[in-house]
Amino acid sequence: MSTEGQLPAQQPSGEDTVLSAGARIAMQWRDLGAEQLGAALRAMEPELRREHRQRMAQLEFQREENQRQHVERQQQRADRRRTIELTVGAVIALAMLGGGIYVAPESWWLSTLLCGPSLLALAKVFVLGRSDPDDMKAVAGASRLSTNAAGQAQPPQPPPVA
Repeated sequence: MSTEGQLPAQQPSGEDTVLSAGARIAMQWRDLGAEQLGAALRAMEPELRREHRQRMAQLEFQREENQRQHVERQQQRADRRRTIELTVGAVIALAMLGGGIYVAPESWWLSTLLCGPSLLALAKVFVLGRSDPDDMKAVAGASRLSTNAAGQAQPPQPPPVA
């Protein structure tokens, strides 16, 4: 059985360009001798190197583009989160101020809890994204003073009936 002029039963995959180029050349030049085939392969080597460099440059460009898009998406998420945090902080602060003003005529002590250091501490958490132990001490002290004062205060007198 002669192996000369026969191709392997399994063709190389298209992903390996060197082998597929070699197989194409072997199919085209199978009737030529080994010397002519070697010369053809050596002639194709610079072209294959150029293609390889070009493919590597494309892959590097694609990797850099993917990296840039990833960083961009992270920045957009961070900006969106920051905007949401500021919006929620503003809504809560306005609600606490409105509630404090609304309850001030009947329960001044509750108004001091809503509009005092707790409002500032909560706004600091949402706007700056941090909370200090001193903030919580101030909130606890203010709430303690307000509840103590409310316990000592006399109930309001009903309006006179005319």
